[in-house]
Amino acid sequence: MDEIQNPALDGQDEQNQAKSGPADRETTGPFDEAEANAVRPYVNLGGVKILPREGLQLRLEVEESTQRVVAVGLDYARSTLQVQPFAAPRSTGLWHEIRHQIADQIAKQGGTTKLSVGPFGPELLAEIPAAGQGQPGAKRLARFVGVDGPRWFLRGVIAGDAVTDPDAAARIEDLFRSIVVVRGTTPMPPRDLIPLSVPQSSTGGASSGPLEV
Repeated sequence: MDEIQNPALDGQDEQNQAKSGPADRETTGPFDEAEANAVRPYVNLGGVKILPREGLQLRLEVEESTQRVVAVGLDYARSTLQVQPFAAPRSTGLWHEIRHQIADQIAKQGGTTKLSVGPFGPELLAEIPAAGQGQPGAKRLARFVGVDGPRWFLRGVIAGDAVTDPDAAARIEDLFRSIVVVRGTTPMPPRDLIPLSVPQSSTGGASSGPLEV
């Protein structure tokens, strides 16, 4: 028996595989290493480079079992921005599919999400149960943003004032735009975390703890 194709499902698959991000991403960011200004004083964290600015603090989130750096935390404008770079296919994107998976995970935790369109394209505004705060029913707000670049995907999670305050949001969005993703040439399966590393101090040793950048 011949397989019957569902045009609606085919269209949905194509939409899920499309790249997502600002139309002017190559000039306004987030940037690929090949697009970045090479003379700017970036903090090199391996898979991403961060542009220093006054009041910005950087934290590295480390997986306890492996001591592997799994995310970069940025404290700025009374807000936090967590970023993670992932390998991605050359011609298709990851954000549309990953966004649906995030919404499903939050729903299973008893939270809710709302889809909206922001400066980076589709994003999720989430209300997530805040366990351990001693207040039954307490929830925390977060924005989930994502951008598909050339062979990489950059995810950001925004919390704090930037979720509700337009001025703080604009500053955090500018910070996210300034990030440079360093994909490298090593073959990697899509969705694998691009390796992150601890920045080196001026004396050549690894830095630890929050860093003023």
